[in-house]
Amino acid sequence: MKILKWIYNVYVIIVFVVFMIPVFLFALFASFLGTIRGGNLIYKACMIWGDIWFFLIFIRHKNIYEQPITKGQSYIFIANHISYLDSPIIVMTLRQPVRPLGKVEMTKVPIFGFIYRKVIVTVDRSSPENRSRSVQILKSILQKGISILVFPEGTFNQTHRPLKDFYDGAFRIAIETGTTIKPIVFLDSYERMPYESLFSLNPGRSRAIFLEEIVTTQYTIDDTALLRQRVYDMMEKKLLAYRASWITEL
Repeated sequence: MKILKWIYNVYVIIVFVVFMIPVFLFALFASFLGTIRGGNLIYKACMIWGDIWFFLIFIRHKNIYEQPITKGQSYIFIANHISYLDSPIIVMTLRQPVRPLGKVEMTKVPIFGFIYRKVIVTVDRSSPENRSRSVQILKSILQKGISILVFPEGTFNQTHRPLKDFYDGAFRIAIETGTTIKPIVFLDSYERMPYESLFSLNPGRSRAIFLEEIVTTQYTIDDTALLRQRVYDMMEKKLLAYRASWITEL
């Protein structure tokens, strides 16, 4: 089994690189079309890449809508973070223009890093000034009618509880901009690729559950903690209901 797993993961990496190269070449061209139009086109190319890659590595992704998305509306999508696979799952889950918030360190990865910079709002947590700049960029994107996605846990949840504690940032932005929050839970990414190793991917199912949206216009900035807890409770309840595999503590 170890040999088969090794062969599979080598195959996964080869397929990843082979199909990422055309996206990289397209991104070179699209980057001349501007931050918004070019970024949207690159994201569409990433969606096509995701469809091909997931099919070829035998991961079956399914989106489940407990409440549907309103077409043309911008959201702040809030998702849990439990695996390296969460990043490619984004393009399988969000089939509309979106800019996720991601770690600046990923821009250093050859080829992938260039594409990453074009479709991700990077955050450098080394200083308050850098964090503030990322927040302003996210607000600007929302004003242009494009959704954003934030992992409010910040880093991988290694607590073995349903979720880590949430940071306030996404919820402050939601209140300040009046943007509706749409929570999502990734159920199977930990089973497909545990965070303990980059060489642990395995085939199987992948599910993303879109929960009930939360309109934020009735909240004030003083209600940030209340809104954060409401979203946390919704997501925790759903992860427990679906018996997410990493949960061994409550």
